[in-house]
Amino acid sequence: MKKYMLAALVFCSLGNAHAADISGALGTTGQSEFTGRIGLGFDWHKHWLQSESGHLTGYWDTGLTHWGAGKQASSRTSLSFAPVFVYEFTTAGPVVPFIEAGVGVALFSGTRVGAKNLGSSFNFEDRLGVGLRFANQDRVGLRVIHYSNAGIKEPNDGIESYSLFYRHAF
Repeated sequence: MKKYMLAALVFCSLGNAHAADISGALGTTGQSEFTGRIGLGFDWHKHWLQSESGHLTGYWDTGLTHWGAGKQASSRTSLSFAPVFVYEFTTAGPVVPFIEAGVGVALFSGTRVGAKNLGSSFNFEDRLGVGLRFANQDRVGLRVIHYSNAGIKEPNDGIESYSLFYRHAF
């Protein structure tokens, strides 16, 4: 049931989106297990808080992450969805630095990921990132994403993915 609710939320939310992009990320957990992520994003094409220093914008992000096996669990997969807010700094050149932050939800294929026990397959996703947007709208950056069930169920070890990402705009 939770999977269907998440899918409905994703598809209903995409109605206002205009442009798609694909993304990939390679990284590691805090316990040195591999993470690989592919994603699909939909830009909001809106700007808020415009000033001489920059503006706020954002996108919807859906991702599929592979979590490498650890000492206590085999490899896992997670499906996530998050609204992501992006602050782009004003520059005179074709390269624009940005910071991003978002809070979303994720469903894991199991409760144990590497050496961590998440307590439930349903988790929240908190992310922070920094990067550069190029003139063709592609982006490259560094990101940390934390997953936890927010104490809904014990144990609640939580896990992080530290990654290098690339987004290609269409």
